Amino acid sequence: MKNKPQVIAQTIDNLRKVFQVVNEQSKKAKRETGITGPQLWAIKMIAQSSPIRVSDLAEKMYIHPATVVGILNRLEEKDLVKRIRTKDDRRVVHVALTDLGKSMVRKSPEVAQGLLVAGLETLTVKELNSIYEGLGKLVEILGAQEIPPKLILSNEVNIPDELSQGKKKIRSNK
Repeated sequence: MKNKPQVIAQTIDNLRKVFQVVNEQSKKAKRETGITGPQLWAIKMIAQSSPIRVSDLAEKMYIHPATVVGILNRLEEKDLVKRIRTKDDRRVVHVALTDLGKSMVRKSPEVAQGLLVAGLETLTVKELNSIYEGLGKLVEILGAQEIPPKLILSNEVNIPDELSQGKKKIRSNK
């Protein structure tokens, strides 16, 4: 069994490793594509399910729809995505990649957010709650409870909801 100083040292080293991987992957994405990690993650998610409703994209990325709209605005300005209104209900908007967006996805590196979400989705609810509680403690230690959560290495702020403010544990629907 490890003693307290060993556990603290290894915890800090693990945090360093996480930040290092996220930082390196985000820099690589920006260098190779010219877009941010969250923008690259969005076009990768769109590529998997194109065309996709904006609300469904937000759900797949675990971020607020308003945050996705901001990301999509910037991607549309770069001609990487296009929005398509349905004929039956003009309020429903789907998003698809342009030819330029498809080309970028084929040549782009992995993004940390995508790897993180994919890994978390494989965990049990018990494992997720353990991570959730541990990270919640770190947020408390740093006094960061009131800081709006920005997407990893981006200026994009995810609109906080009940989960991100730590008011609710993750629950199984089973």
